[in-house]
Amino acid sequence: MRSYDDIDLDLLNALVEDPRGTIVALAQRLRISRNTVHARLAHLEQDGALLELDRRISPEFLGHPLQAFIEVEVRQKHLARIVARIAEIPEVLQAHGHSGAADLRVLVACRDTDDLFRTDAAILGIDGVRRTQTSLSMGELIPYRVRPLMERARHLLHEQAPPGQAPRGR
Repeated sequence: MRSYDDIDLDLLNALVEDPRGTIVALAQRLRISRNTVHARLAHLEQDGALLELDRRISPEFLGHPLQAFIEVEVRQKHLARIVARIAEIPEVLQAHGHSGAADLRVLVACRDTDDLFRTDAAILGIDGVRRTQTSLSMGELIPYRVRPLMERARHLLHEQAPPGQAPRGR
């Protein structure tokens, strides 16, 4: 488990509230030095805490209002190659390895149902893909979020610190 402290959590929370915040603005807001913000951001990025910024761009804005989940069953020995081929399809937003009947769950964004049909056919046409099953997204009911996890992390951080001692950190 990666190590973090209150300053890291404060910095992450500030980034959630203002993802475009500059180092200077973050330092002023948190009342810490710019060098501290810069170093902490570098550590957080190196530790994998920060995700790609393109998660915040709406596919609908780009003309792809229809989102769907495509469950993909594959021949396991071809999984890496299949995932690489799926990643080449521009409509694919995300893919997860999956347990259960399907091996992959692929989130796609399409212009319309014809585009969805073409995208599904492109996935199904990859050698080693056995079948697909598509379900339309009727809307995002809980948007991607991490704030509740950060609140829990802060609580656990303080819960684990011995009485009279500062929480663990870097």
